[in-house]
Amino acid sequence: MDTRTLPPVFLSHGSPMTALEPREAGLWWRTLGERLVARGARPRAVLVASAHSLTREPVLRAAPHHEAVHDFGGFDERLYAMRYDAPGAPALAERAATLLRGAGLPVHLRPEGGLDHGIWVPLRELFPAADVPVLPLAWPPGWSPAQLFALGRALAPLVAEGVWVVGSGSITHNLRRVFAGGLRGREDAPATPESTAFRDWFAARGAAADWDALLAWRAAAPHGASMHPTDEHLLPFFVAAGAAAGDGPPQALRVHQSLTFGELGMDAYAFGPEAGALAEAA
Repeated sequence: MDTRTLPPVFLSHGSPMTALEPREAGLWWRTLGERLVARGARPRAVLVASAHSLTREPVLRAAPHHEAVHDFGGFDERLYAMRYDAPGAPALAERAATLLRGAGLPVHLRPEGGLDHGIWVPLRELFPAADVPVLPLAWPPGWSPAQLFALGRALAPLVAEGVWVVGSGSITHNLRRVFAGGLRGREDAPATPESTAFRDWFAARGAAADWDALLAWRAAAPHGASMHPTDEHLLPFFVAAGAAAGDGPPQALRVHQSLTFGELGMDAYAFGPEAGALAEAA
């Protein structure tokens, strides 16, 4: 892997409880972060589009400093004491805004900080010292996958500048199905056929770089509406993928797969020609 760049990734961040009970995905994040640092591949900064930061037009949170936002309720009290105080990236925000405007896209810079749990939960495992600058990108959930792919593509030059572009969401996200048996369901429940079919379809279409199918996933993927009653947890996939776009369509390689509650996929994807190297790094 080129130590100057990291391929864009999509991470399924799961429940906030992942911060207390990392399970397979959290352990994968931790191992990946340790090995990236050991290989001299720590990013200059991380730009994250999270499913929990939604706005009518793209917004870059250009604060010089961020803290963890506990944007959830009803969970273990220990979660609310957890912190992730990371530096911000105001100069990177200006650079990203210039790229987006150059692509004819609207963008707003805001001085406010804060990292929602879709950002700080995985970053706390990847970079526990909280010493990598973070730039949150809030995005419009009403945009189509193709529009969000274009948003990511406008940011593609940042990859060569040492910025790690991350989409944080969930490869499957139907909480009604997850908790159909009550709030204390089995985390280690066997995979349902619907979840498996949807996740495997994404993995196969991604490996084939079949973006005609992926961009039309709601109509093309098996059980699409059931796995995602609303789109917001899958759409960061397309922002990250777009950032890997070059002369041709980027490959989307599943670099981690695991599951909680038999339904909630924790899969991770890397995009572009360096995707395989990231899988090997973990």
